[in-house]
Amino acid sequence: MTLREIIARRQAVLAPGAANALFARIIEDQGFECVYVTGAGIANMTLGAPDIGLTTLDDIAQTVSRIADAVSLPLIVDADTGFGNAVNTWRTMKVLERAGACAIQLEDQVFPKRCGHFNGKGVVPLSDMLPKIKAAADARTKDTLIIARTDALAVEGMDAALERAEAFIEAGADMTFVEAPRDAGQMRRIAALGVPQVANIVHGGKTPALPQSELANMGFGIVLYANAALQAAVRASSEVLASLKATGSLNAVHDRLASFDERQAAVAKGKWDALEQRFKGELATQCISLS
Repeated sequence: MTLREIIARRQAVLAPGAANALFARIIEDQGFECVYVTGAGIANMTLGAPDIGLTTLDDIAQTVSRIADAVSLPLIVDADTGFGNAVNTWRTMKVLERAGACAIQLEDQVFPKRCGHFNGKGVVPLSDMLPKIKAAADARTKDTLIIARTDALAVEGMDAALERAEAFIEAGADMTFVEAPRDAGQMRRIAALGVPQVANIVHGGKTPALPQSELANMGFGIVLYANAALQAAVRASSEVLASLKATGSLNAVHDRLASFDERQAAVAKGKWDALEQRFKGELATQCISLS
């Protein structure tokens, strides 16, 4: 099923975030329908830095390419502010589409952007954002979706955020994403916009963690859990390593670790073993035919 078909159902399809190919493989193995390639996660895991606009287009594209090689799920890619003006955004679409993106998310924050649940955000004028959406639409050569995000709710209020989203739709956005609503009433107003909407559930963030069923009833197309896997990994790795440091062994936390076999299954080692055997078999057949 294509990403366009998935979002058209407006069933609040869950899109867990992956900052690397391993997380994306786990997401696919768990039966999810799509993957969100998280810019914040890439900043956190690749740079060891917060989501404050430090990543580059090359950082994102390299990660997208690796994830696209590892899984067959459609990829929604966080493209931040397009990495510049409309011309830069045109190139961003080209680069990320070629890397394997099925959708790119563009946002209207002032550069350097920051996590949507941080304070101190600013938004650019519509006259700067709308050309980026048009440039992305012009650059795409496939059915790559444009998700236009606004952070105006925190800066200018709910009505202004909805007005921006409407303008994004008119400019050619396939989905819109009003970031960081504070309550269910605001979320219902967002879901009523004319194209499918994104809800972003951040553990510990500003948006209420409503269940999928309620978000589906509202009509959201996609629900992001952008860094659930990352947050789980940070907690688990900290606790396991703290125990190793304190006790000198993993005995006290052995039940917190994937087994050796589970680890190999997570990276599809069986597939690579079968590939190796196939090539060995083909080579043996070739050698026999030449003898």
